[in-house]
Amino acid sequence: MGDDPEPMVGRGSVDDRAERLTRTMRVQTSPNLRPRDSATLILIDRSEKVPKVLLGRRHERHRFLPGKFVFPGGRVENGDRLIPTAAPLHARDSELLMRRVKRPSIAKAAAFALAAIRETYEETGLMLGVPSARPIADLPEAWQPFAKAGIVPDLSVMHFIGRAITPPKRPRRFDSRFFAADFTAVARQDEGFVGADAELVEVVWMPIAEAQRLDIPGITAIVLEELQDRIATGMSHDHPAPLYRMLHKRFLREVL
Repeated sequence: MGDDPEPMVGRGSVDDRAERLTRTMRVQTSPNLRPRDSATLILIDRSEKVPKVLLGRRHERHRFLPGKFVFPGGRVENGDRLIPTAAPLHARDSELLMRRVKRPSIAKAAAFALAAIRETYEETGLMLGVPSARPIADLPEAWQPFAKAGIVPDLSVMHFIGRAITPPKRPRRFDSRFFAADFTAVARQDEGFVGADAELVEVVWMPIAEAQRLDIPGITAIVLEELQDRIATGMSHDHPAPLYRMLHKRFLREVL
């Protein structure tokens, strides 16, 4: 969640996740910025006994998290609220996404999930959704590939895993929502999105235990632990979703 190297988060239990995340933090000296809404998608391949997740390695030239393995994701854009969907978010997820936000609405909750889907396509070429028999018109430019492919996002496949807010006085601050979806939700895969000149120079599928040994941000490691808990429940929407935020220079883990 910053630009300079950070210590590994280490292993532990759900009870000490916030403390382990606190130990990864660095000196906070930048002007205090308002966090920007962002969304991330963890794709899961459960076709084999051991589930695998998709991560991409960021280009070394990026100022933000250079060379780190991350989940696809990015900022929520205004146009994300305008996108028609084949099915809404699960009611429980929509409810949790509206907690602890200004001007909560079902449309805003959906926009978080839609941003995760859009960013995943922009960074990997993987398009989540279902074919639409009706023409899709008047979409923002970033969503035109979906319109041309005749694919409409299906939010019913999305699982809200948790939320994290970058601590104050970091060079970049995000209020990030983490989602997960099964790889079977991918309707189309386009080439040419990953490579030496792209935002992600490579993507890998790995079991969670192996992914946790990669060069990943501390919050990514913690969210992988949260995902393991969710998978153990059969991806139940009733499983608690945490919010990680910093207060008095220590991270808190609060259940939404």
